[in-house]
Amino acid sequence: MQSDQAESAEAICADMLAAQPNDANVLCLSGKALTTLKKFDDANSRIKKAMSLYPQFARPHEVNGELLMAQGNLPDAVDAFQMALKLDPSLQRSRIKLGQVFLHLGKTNDAQKLKEEFMELDQDNKDIAKAVELEKEEKFAEAEQIYRQILTRHPDNVTAMRLWAQLGIKQKQFAEAEKFLRQAVKVSPGYSRAWNDLCGVQLEQENYDDVIQSANTLIKLKPHSFDGYIWLAAGTAASGKHEEAIGYYDKAIEIEPNHVGAMCGKGNACRAFGDQPGAISAYKKSIEVNPLYAEAYWNLANLKTFRFEDDEVDTMLSLLEDERITPEGIVQLNNALGLEFEGRKEYDRSFEFIDACNKLRRETEFYDRVENEEKVDLSLQVFTQQFFEEHDGHGNPDPAPIFIIGLPRSGSTLLEQILSSHSLVDGTHELAELGRTIRSNPTLTTPATRYPISVKDLETDDYRKLGEEYIERASHHRGDRPFFTDKNPNNFIHVGVTSLILPNAKFINARRHPLDSCYGSYKQLFASGQPFTYDLVELGEYYVQYQRIMDHWHTVLPGKILDVHYEEVVADLEGQVRRILDYCELDWEESCVRFYETDRSVKSASSEQVRKPIYKTSVNTWRHYESHLGDLIETLEPVLEKLPKRERPIRFS
Repeated sequence: MQSDQAESAEAICADMLAAQPNDANVLCLSGKALTTLKKFDDANSRIKKAMSLYPQFARPHEVNGELLMAQGNLPDAVDAFQMALKLDPSLQRSRIKLGQVFLHLGKTNDAQKLKEEFMELDQDNKDIAKAVELEKEEKFAEAEQIYRQILTRHPDNVTAMRLWAQLGIKQKQFAEAEKFLRQAVKVSPGYSRAWNDLCGVQLEQENYDDVIQSANTLIKLKPHSFDGYIWLAAGTAASGKHEEAIGYYDKAIEIEPNHVGAMCGKGNACRAFGDQPGAISAYKKSIEVNPLYAEAYWNLANLKTFRFEDDEVDTMLSLLEDERITPEGIVQLNNALGLEFEGRKEYDRSFEFIDACNKLRRETEFYDRVENEEKVDLSLQVFTQQFFEEHDGHGNPDPAPIFIIGLPRSGSTLLEQILSSHSLVDGTHELAELGRTIRSNPTLTTPATRYPISVKDLETDDYRKLGEEYIERASHHRGDRPFFTDKNPNNFIHVGVTSLILPNAKFINARRHPLDSCYGSYKQLFASGQPFTYDLVELGEYYVQYQRIMDHWHTVLPGKILDVHYEEVVADLEGQVRRILDYCELDWEESCVRFYETDRSVKSASSEQVRKPIYKTSVNTWRHYESHLGDLIETLEPVLEKLPKRERPIRFS
């Protein structure tokens, strides 16, 4: 930096620091400019402030080394550059400067070693560029091999670690990606890009406390960037603190006023705790900022109670033909239009768009119907009545959990809202903790024995420990009431092991007419998971396997599970609520039939519907689409034949 440039840079920095006195990058730039101007005391003051505010940020140490070089303090300059490289080994400038200092000190061997490191890292960068090109060609195995070779040569190459992690993210290997990213930030604590990616993989794995911790670190490293605040908002919202999350989204929008992702995130948080006007405003603002942002249209449609104006529908239809819309955007627009036309009672047109949405989405989902059937087969094989009798009484006796199981879109959110309206029950959401508890046990997840056969290998004390672990994991999502709900519908497959590790837990099976249940899932575009819901035949097969395993649980665990039919709740709310409370051994409370008055966050697709009194319009919705459901009806024939005649499709008459 020349002296005239330094004067201009320092003037700009002074103005910026007057407004943002704690900006690490500006403090460093100011320190560099002041060093060039030989204002060493002022430079030292700027640099030391940056170092004290952000001790894990490598850049202040590098600039400090340059200051010490300018002052002739070469031994301390060595320490400064070495600290910078310790915090971020990829800083080639620090490596060059340190080599120069070593030469001045006569340490030619050390200087030569740094030169070799520089050249090797330069080769690493060439190899990384090659790996990135291979990834573009989807030659992932070859790219992975290059990253492996780089890290064999240089185990501390954080860029290679991060890029290998990103390769894992593309392949949805989030746990493996997290390992690389954690190592990257361990080697280089100031590596903000790695912290940013780490937030993402932790959110994918629903490790919300870790997301919040990593996001706060990212904010310390980059206080004037929106990234950290968006991750902090996402982690906070996912952990159920939606009103707090809105404040973080607002901070991100303050930093980047046109960030549509933050606007939609804010809208989702508003929706979760019942602020529908706030949600609509946020979604519409994101469309105003970016008219091509399809996710906002989908979010509006997903409110279920929102109706678009005709001109907005015309806009969505035109966007379907717009080449600038991403493939995911096309999926979202089709779903939004399908829901809108259903609201207008144009059912044939609604199905046209829902079906188009699902055909596109199915191309990006992996689902193995054979594997699902095998999983049910194994559960029937392992969990016999004799097995339960032999292992009875070994689990954790805590009666707190009330598991609401079943299939998606079968009334589970309504049941959760009813129960969480009771003074003794905390409503949580669809917890992932049961699956994590199972996966955390090395006996259950050993490669040698497939789960659930591996349950046979548990020691007697393992049942109690697993129950305790689940209770501990779930405690982060509940308040201080003695009971809590866990409404992850997919837990139905785990009833066997859950009843052993938590023998006093309750299980409520949310039931609905098979065709309403299946088509309800088919028209719901899930943000993630539920890959079986995007093909009508696969949906029907999944339902048949669900029915099969639930019939088995009722046989081997008689009286353990309460089936609650959505249609019966709609027809006789008070009677069904009394039945549910009796099963849960809870006293009657009038608030449970006035569930729509309960003030709590609801994250599911039914968040708006459970804030209204019970209504009957969702019963027998499938009738409107019967002419389009031939494949589903045929697949479900073994189940539908057992229904009363009035509940069967016309073709059965």
